[in-house]
Amino acid sequence: MAAETSSLFLLFIVITVISASSLPSLASWPSDFSRQPPRFLGKFSHRTRIQQQYRYEIRFFSQRLDHFSFSEVPRFPQRYLINTEHWAGPGRLGPIFLYCGNEGDIEWFAANTGFVWDVAPRFNAMVLFPEHRYYGESMPFGSRGEAYKNASTLSYLTTEQALADFAVLITDLKRNLSAEACPVVLFGGSYGGMLAAWMRLKYPHIAIGALASSAPILQFEDIIPPETFYNIVSNAFRRESTSCFNTIKESWSLLKSEGLKAGGLDQLAKTFHLCGELKSTGDLTNWLDAAYSYLAMVNYPYPSEFLMPLPGHPIREVCRMIDDSPDGSSTLERIFNGVSIYYNYSGDASCFELDDDPHGMSGWDWQACTEMVMPMASDLDNSMYPAYDFNYSSYQEECWKDFQVIPRPRWITTEFGGHDIKNKLKLFGSNIIFSNGLLDPWSGGSVLKNISQTIVALVTEEGAHHIDLRAATPEDPDWLMEQRATEIKLIEGWLNDYYGERKATFEV
Repeated sequence: MAAETSSLFLLFIVITVISASSLPSLASWPSDFSRQPPRFLGKFSHRTRIQQQYRYEIRFFSQRLDHFSFSEVPRFPQRYLINTEHWAGPGRLGPIFLYCGNEGDIEWFAANTGFVWDVAPRFNAMVLFPEHRYYGESMPFGSRGEAYKNASTLSYLTTEQALADFAVLITDLKRNLSAEACPVVLFGGSYGGMLAAWMRLKYPHIAIGALASSAPILQFEDIIPPETFYNIVSNAFRRESTSCFNTIKESWSLLKSEGLKAGGLDQLAKTFHLCGELKSTGDLTNWLDAAYSYLAMVNYPYPSEFLMPLPGHPIREVCRMIDDSPDGSSTLERIFNGVSIYYNYSGDASCFELDDDPHGMSGWDWQACTEMVMPMASDLDNSMYPAYDFNYSSYQEECWKDFQVIPRPRWITTEFGGHDIKNKLKLFGSNIIFSNGLLDPWSGGSVLKNISQTIVALVTEEGAHHIDLRAATPEDPDWLMEQRATEIKLIEGWLNDYYGERKATFEV
């Protein structure tokens, strides 16, 4: 039985500080660069003011800490959000739309996944947003401090445990509502999209289909070239302005040489308006790389506040600031003018903090050091970044230093597959939509071609990071509206097939 508490929610989150995130990728950077694990979203993202508001109940489910042990184990409260306003109910086999929670606060993901809220009334669907263990308020061991205490307490933070959480929660909820026959459709974006696809494959009896948006399930060892991510980031800037691309490419060596000068770090801190002391050029290059990578991810055609308040086509604006800086501006001053579009478009920040995580630890860092090992590299010819190769030995050393664990780079593909995915998935998989926009650097690690008639790839040339899951706006281009219409049609087909098998009818 679920142990639940509930409250009604209206969400207002305001930016309290402008700060840097970790790099969205890890590789063996040159010595003047910092080494940090891959990250889909910035640490600051949950602080961003939300444009869209949705109404739901907040509940907590008493979840097992370890689903794969039969001994007595502790439990923890897993938070989930639920809305039954439009649900047809169990008597009419009303569907349940379940969003697979990502690496962050579930309320923030709910507020930024307007597509689910937009289409739920059309399908008379319940909306469910379960939170991922070890994120938000779903903390084992009573608090974040205890949950993140050491490798032993963090050992239950795995994708397998998270998927089992979702499976147990929805099964229990359906049983309590006498809704065992109600079909479940999964949704997810980015890491959540990976979870949605994997849950459909691992628990096909629980969910009839999955929309996996911007889900890089192929971003693992020996599946795609490790240079893919940064080549896509670089191409996004080059397509807007060759001079902008070249200025960024030139800036890395200038940063390094300036940092080696007497008083150079102080001068860099002044140039980039930092709030505190700059201890190394690596901290600054990390901050800049985060901006470029996230700009490529959220290069939406309209203003947004997904990660930070940004204008439409933000890379275009960044390059305009770099290229049109006043005469006499140095290269590094031009770079600062450009990244200010990302870090300070609102104009509220007078200075910038490079590190918003004083503990140097997060759940995603742990996941990247255990099973979510995504090799990244950069080549000099195609990238605006310094050339480097992924170095597993260095990666392993950093993970041991931070967590006293050794990464298992082949575990995810052993657990869920990935190699020769077309031939493998078409033998046993069905009802998965892999949607991607080619502007998104994570698209290179996703499925971009149809695998079968029921495992399909929807690819848009101008799309960015799970833009299809965002709420509809008057500024949506035709291609985005067409993409969403196709997704709705496919989901409708899954449901009609399900109801047809159950000799039921369903009208949309």
